[in-house]
Amino acid sequence: MVALAARMVARARLPFGRARPVMPGWLAALAAEEAGGAALWLPVAFGAGIALYLALTQEPDPRLGAVVVLLALGLLLAGRAIAPLRAAGAAALAMALGFAAIQARANLAAVVEPLPPRAVVLEARIADVVALPQGQRATLADAMWEGRTTPLRRTLRLRLRAGDPAVLQPGERVRVRALLRPPSAPAEPGAFDFQRAAFFGGAAGFGIALGPVERLGSTSVAEATGLSGWFARLRRDVVARTRAVLPGPDGAIAAALLTGQQSGIGAGDAQAMRDSGLSHLLSVSGLHIGIVMGTLFVVLRLLLALWEWAALRLPIKAMALVAGLAGGGFYMGLTGAEVPMQRSFLMAALVVLALLAGRNAISLRALGLAALVVLAIRPDALASASFQMSFAAVAALIAGFEALRGRLPRWLERAGPARRVLMVLAGLVVTSVLASLATAPYAAFHFQRASLYGVAANAVAVPLTSFLVMPAGMLAMLLMPFGLEWAALVAMGYGCRAILVVAHAVAAWPGAAPSLPAMPMWGLLACTLGLVLLCLLRTRLRLAGLPLFVLGMLSPALHVPPDLVVSADARVIAVNHGGQMFYARAQGASLFALEVSRRRAGDPPPVALACGLPFCRVGEIAIVPQGPAPASLCGAVPVIVGHEPLRMRCGGSVVIDRFDVWRDGPHAVWLHPDGALVVSDRAARGDRPWVPPPRLARGALPLAATE
Repeated sequence: MVALAARMVARARLPFGRARPVMPGWLAALAAEEAGGAALWLPVAFGAGIALYLALTQEPDPRLGAVVVLLALGLLLAGRAIAPLRAAGAAALAMALGFAAIQARANLAAVVEPLPPRAVVLEARIADVVALPQGQRATLADAMWEGRTTPLRRTLRLRLRAGDPAVLQPGERVRVRALLRPPSAPAEPGAFDFQRAAFFGGAAGFGIALGPVERLGSTSVAEATGLSGWFARLRRDVVARTRAVLPGPDGAIAAALLTGQQSGIGAGDAQAMRDSGLSHLLSVSGLHIGIVMGTLFVVLRLLLALWEWAALRLPIKAMALVAGLAGGGFYMGLTGAEVPMQRSFLMAALVVLALLAGRNAISLRALGLAALVVLAIRPDALASASFQMSFAAVAALIAGFEALRGRLPRWLERAGPARRVLMVLAGLVVTSVLASLATAPYAAFHFQRASLYGVAANAVAVPLTSFLVMPAGMLAMLLMPFGLEWAALVAMGYGCRAILVVAHAVAAWPGAAPSLPAMPMWGLLACTLGLVLLCLLRTRLRLAGLPLFVLGMLSPALHVPPDLVVSADARVIAVNHGGQMFYARAQGASLFALEVSRRRAGDPPPVALACGLPFCRVGEIAIVPQGPAPASLCGAVPVIVGHEPLRMRCGGSVVIDRFDVWRDGPHAVWLHPDGALVVSDRAARGDRPWVPPPRLARGALPLAATE
């Protein structure tokens, strides 16, 4: 698109005289060279359409997606004879299709139904079971409880009581007394949207079992033996047999690598993996499926080559490639087919097809096609950290490989054995650096952390994973039907233990994982556009993406955290003042919202407040533990906030109490010399299908009922 637009400008005629280029010849030449990569921008436009829908604060008309697709198609057909208009029409159509895809998925999603406010005895079907460090967590489908006439269309995640002896299997029905809760609102305006993730993920909420689980048996053969149920049972068996051989932390890492279930990893080990930059090893994706498929390909091709009859008569390379792809598909199903695995498997399938056809196997076109397929199936995945980090890392690696493609053969021709070893090690370092830089903005945006020593940790952990841990895990899977998995799991456990040692050692280095203030959305967009320009453009024009990327990475330094954050239940009130975070906590409050606010503010030291009656004051903010608030506060301070309903109106002060957050969710306040800027969660997210409707006081009628 950029190149074609530049070409159109270059060919424009002046109002007098003969046609002259309106830009220098060297720039026109670069633009012409870029024209061949215009198709790479179609996935970008498709994603832009999805992002546009997610950014809206008002739900558009359900027919809007179809309308914009038709309009864009008309533009494409009208300008098909003119290259610039054809490119603009194609981009508009891709963007419209992205918008229509996410809108259709939202319109077809099951309606979010309210959950009972009190404990209920529910019956449901087990869809999946995950082992936790303490107890189990079950995903329930088709839930029913007293008063319901139809099964719940959405799933529930239920945490069982610690020590519950029930051994649950996917497909069977259970009965349990539980307390259910809907997904939480964002901890503060602009924070992670749990309700949107649950809406597109098909979840109704979560629950806590208040009693033991009663097993009622399997519901039907189809539910008990379906493909998803079969993979769920296999996943559970693999985890159980792995933990039986490796009961310690190394077994939890091994189970995560084999099945994708990270819930058994202890909090300390998970934090060390994140701080050292090794958490990507736990999220099964391209590295893992590449090892699985590569190992299967090499082993099977070697075995077939040793069989003289097959080597002379059969296409052993093609057979090994197809077998490796089948093994990758099985591994994807075993690990739950999450977005990174979908992308990796699609890329692997395209690589196999390219090799069978004798074409270039690794290219940005293949990555773009994989992105289009993933987004067409799960358009909401665009907003997830896994999608963003996965595609960013692979795009950077492919672009880096293509930039060095012409030089690598020459370097290898002149290199001796020692130099070849050094080049392999340097390649590992360069790969780690490229992937770390490409994923850094998304880690900063979603997690407010940076891993400064990830290159050093990955230089040791990635070879361990590639040459010891994953091959041993594959051998263990092959030996499990014979009960001999222990022979391979012991070796896998040693490798996992070494990875944990590296993670804890690197995480303990000074400043290993500094906290960052929240990256603003414009900073993430700047980084993304800069990365896209750097990866997709082929000439020196790609350097235009570098200042954009740097500007986005510096954007957290420009972030101004709110001076006041009030949680969704008003039980936690946090005030940023003087480089510290002062907080007042009511009885029974969870500190999760406080931790989120601290991370987004750059992790200032917390200071607990013991507010006494009638109020306490932090800077320009007055905190009232219990109402009523003194009338003298009105106009004396810009903001008055309370844990309970204050039942007061102040002409000179902003008042936020439990009624306000009950209606509109968490509140954030920025103090300015000319007044206070108040942003509620409802104002930030607007009227969307995943945002609960405004609550009304008892006896009040909706606006439509009064008209």
